[in-house]
Amino acid sequence: MKLYSIVSVILAVCTQTAIANVEKTIFIAPSALTIPLDHPTFENLHLQTLSPENSTIRTQLHSEFPSDTFPRGPASWFILSDLTEGQRYEVRICWPATKPTSFHLETYEVADVFKNPSLIMSLAEYSETQQSKPESVGDSLKSAMRPTHGTTDQSLLLLSISTAADYYTTDAYLMKNPSPVFVDIILDPFILNVFPRSLVPTAGYITIVAIGSFFVARFMSRFLARVAKGDVQKKDK
Repeated sequence: MKLYSIVSVILAVCTQTAIANVEKTIFIAPSALTIPLDHPTFENLHLQTLSPENSTIRTQLHSEFPSDTFPRGPASWFILSDLTEGQRYEVRICWPATKPTSFHLETYEVADVFKNPSLIMSLAEYSETQQSKPESVGDSLKSAMRPTHGTTDQSLLLLSISTAADYYTTDAYLMKNPSPVFVDIILDPFILNVFPRSLVPTAGYITIVAIGSFFVARFMSRFLARVAKGDVQKKDK
């Protein structure tokens, strides 16, 4: 009965953790660009921005079934800013397992986007869909406080996320009109270009458990050895 209870708890924990899917891409931050602060700027694109200080965005992405126009689904664009040149980063996207979706993440340097007509078109189309969305109070304050003249050197990339519905249902409406997908998009820098920063607490926890297990194992080994020795002495008597 006690074993059954333990197994039930373990299964419950596993069920609680398996509630989302994850897709990711890993990249090296490029050399810094000299960016003019005069209008027009990247802010005029109305793209959401991820940075080491603002490392998580919770949003919803437009989804469609793959087609000749969008083989991987429609693209949503984001800016990755304030990067450290030469540092390794990871961008993860997490979404509910109840929303079967296929994501494709790709990072581009600014110059590469503006050299490619199809990427420019995709970026422009997405930017137009963002024009009507109201700007948050925080973004308004940042824009007001930012200098409007001169230049700044900054390492940044453009992130494209293609979102394709990946399910089949007898509901004709859902087959024609897939609903938006709620997602978390996370920018995670690597420590020493080896270890994702977000895994540091997990690594610390595993280390503590491993050290604790070592001392517990030593204690149990000595305890069992004493018990066995006592049984042998009793039999000899």
